[in-house]
Amino acid sequence: MRVLLITKIFPNAVHPDEAPYNRRQFAALSRYCDVRVLATIPWFPGIERLSKWPVGASAPREEVIDGLPVRHPRYLYVPRVAPALNGPLYAASMLPELVGRGPSPDVIVGAFAYPDGFAAVCLGRLLGVPVVIKVHGSDIDVIPRDARLRRPLSWGLTRATRVVAVSRKLADGVAALGVQRDRIDVIMNGVDAKLFQPRSRAESRAALGRSPGSKMFVFVGHLNRDKGVLDLVEAFERLAPAHPDLELTLVGSGAEEQACKAAAARLGGRLTVTGYLPHDQVSLWLGASDALVLPSLHEGTPNVVLEALASGRRVVGTSVGGIPDILHSPELGELIPPGDKGALADALLRAARHEYDPARVAELAGGRDWDDSARALHDTLLRAVRSARRPSAGGQDVGDVPFSVPGPKGGIENGAARTGAPPLS
Repeated sequence: MRVLLITKIFPNAVHPDEAPYNRRQFAALSRYCDVRVLATIPWFPGIERLSKWPVGASAPREEVIDGLPVRHPRYLYVPRVAPALNGPLYAASMLPELVGRGPSPDVIVGAFAYPDGFAAVCLGRLLGVPVVIKVHGSDIDVIPRDARLRRPLSWGLTRATRVVAVSRKLADGVAALGVQRDRIDVIMNGVDAKLFQPRSRAESRAALGRSPGSKMFVFVGHLNRDKGVLDLVEAFERLAPAHPDLELTLVGSGAEEQACKAAAARLGGRLTVTGYLPHDQVSLWLGASDALVLPSLHEGTPNVVLEALASGRRVVGTSVGGIPDILHSPELGELIPPGDKGALADALLRAARHEYDPARVAELAGGRDWDDSARALHDTLLRAVRSARRPSAGGQDVGDVPFSVPGPKGGIENGAARTGAPPLS
């Protein structure tokens, strides 16, 4: 089975930390089928001059990541002005990547609902191949709030062969946008079981040069407002004067990094900002911690929560997205309302005084590794391909595609169906 992944959330040489869950899941999937990745990058005239978009100028055109062949095509993007155009423009920009570049895929995966999934559906209909859209979080929790995007978002989702959600709550959001329940699969991400497993807290702290007697909280993720990192810093600053044994480490980088470093300077070593760290270092910080704290305002199924639990560490998280699905027992951690700094401060104090058995936490969490997650995704892709190859399907109807992209002479035209498909693998 030949799989083409189209997504803007994927690592590249400039941003190696971007969406590690997609990289790891699709690298694991490549053990079962042929996977090709179009890790797209937005482009518009003058983008190189804007510091907000540095990746557009410097990311390579091609590279190999975890054994996956990855191309980084640019897609035409219209910032802010007409967001409903970005799906059609994305699809039109990707069409040259599918013509004359080897055999057609058996299935296209759009990893993020809009514009990636929308574009994948358009391209799948032009090629006559099935499409699976994988949704992650803000594409279902946030994008539908924009009235300009709700219709094209729903258009793509309802015309995908299947939709994969990383949590039950996201699956509910997909169904609310009109997708039939029997076409939605919930497939959670996995963890690297070799890296994330219970380890000695004392040995981890010694390796990091940290005090063995403190109570340490760790945050891992992008340092931005949606992750609740400023709420966490404020809650910690409230507690710090009266509780000198508490420490907080922020692992990651992002828009609020300077604000976090300013708070670190005020707290004189009680707050540490590490910047971006590779996965082996993340596992060491989790091993050194007493609890992971992730006070996000919205989420899909955050992989760091799975990784913390696999490391035998309890979690303080907000009751958003798939986090309640993961923290299904008080032994695993505590849920608080998003944006409630008082509740967050109280939960931090309780977590600091809570004694627990790390091995019991890891056992109760019952997480899956990336191979388990990839095999579940492989089953969904096979189901999509087989359903599209039923005898009645003489190519897919593309009459309602909301734009038309002329194919090159002798190539793919609007409505053409692919024939002569190879056996599945």
